[in-house]
Amino acid sequence: MNELDALLTPEGRALLDEVRDTDPAQELAVATRLRREHPAELVSAALGQARLRQRAAAKFAAEDAARMFFTPNGVEQSTRASVAAYRARRFEELGVTSVADLCCGIGGDAIALARAGIRVLAVDHDPLTARVTLANAEALGLADLIEVREADVTEIDTSGYDAVFVDPARRGGRPGGAARGASVRGGGRSAGGRIFDPESYSPPLSWAVGAAATARHAALKIAPGVPHEAIPAEAEAEWISDGGDVKEAVLWFGTEPGAVRATLLPGPRTLLGTGLPNPPVRPLGRYLYEPDGAVIRAHLVAEAARQLDGGLIDETIAYVTSDTLRPTPYATAYEITDQLPFNVKKLRALLRERAVGSLTVKKRGSAVEPEELRKKVKPQGPNAATVFLTRVAGAPTMLVGHPAG
Repeated sequence: MNELDALLTPEGRALLDEVRDTDPAQELAVATRLRREHPAELVSAALGQARLRQRAAAKFAAEDAARMFFTPNGVEQSTRASVAAYRARRFEELGVTSVADLCCGIGGDAIALARAGIRVLAVDHDPLTARVTLANAEALGLADLIEVREADVTEIDTSGYDAVFVDPARRGGRPGGAARGASVRGGGRSAGGRIFDPESYSPPLSWAVGAAATARHAALKIAPGVPHEAIPAEAEAEWISDGGDVKEAVLWFGTEPGAVRATLLPGPRTLLGTGLPNPPVRPLGRYLYEPDGAVIRAHLVAEAARQLDGGLIDETIAYVTSDTLRPTPYATAYEITDQLPFNVKKLRALLRERAVGSLTVKKRGSAVEPEELRKKVKPQGPNAATVFLTRVAGAPTMLVGHPAG
């Protein structure tokens, strides 16, 4: 019996409930006690699964994470629940009632689709991953809407489905899921490094685009750093951030070819591309706007700058400046109090004069690491400030300020 099957037994489930809130610092003592009554392998598997569930709570609702099953790769690579729910709503708005979810991983997207009332075929090449997906569908009461199949995704007939969703592996491994032999217990990171060439995805982007053509609608999940020139002309490209962190990019088919959008969660709030040229470079104003990462990745800084009546501080830097403070969901505003040429001693003196002890350091276009600068200036005092290490009109510059409004 493998670890997952053991955890699915009545004894395994009871043990999972018992170790659910185990403090990692107390894990050895808990394991020693439990091994007096349960097999050592089962205790180890339950504690490992508890660790994975605790990690997964950052991506899934806590009550879902406490009931689901995970692999180390699955926790690391699964779609955040808020992003999956947003994508499921888009599918629903398109009139989709069935989706072939290829490379389904542990089932994060399949769960969101099923909760939107969409019938799902979830396919993964890895036996353990497919088994975990089935266990999750059953644990969350969605097994009637999610069919799980262990298969090579390149051999699946998707013609009977309204839409196709493909989430290819971008860290090495086999087509359709995590590498074989992944443990259901905790620890470790993905064996392969991140892959940036879309044709090195598993399966490659070109195959996924071909699969998209078999359905009325399709969505292909890709790395946020994908080169824009690699995006097919027939696709709509969307970059998604959640809470200010860029989570993924998606190519949509059957929507609006050539469209570009940045979507910010929660919300959602969406900024659409209009083909504007780069904003002009202008002198630093009173306010500095830091565009959301999805806006930057989608190359929509010009659209955000137009809303702010602003310009760039440097032609190569995605910071927008303006003399006026305007509310926007697409950028964070800072009021700038000081502009200095890059000089650590001058910055240290300024911070000492202002009694700044809480220092946030941001960088764009600078080789200096924030932690390195923080050590050199040794901030002390009751006040707070933000320092931007950047370039202004080509010159290395330090901008000091604080969040506006």
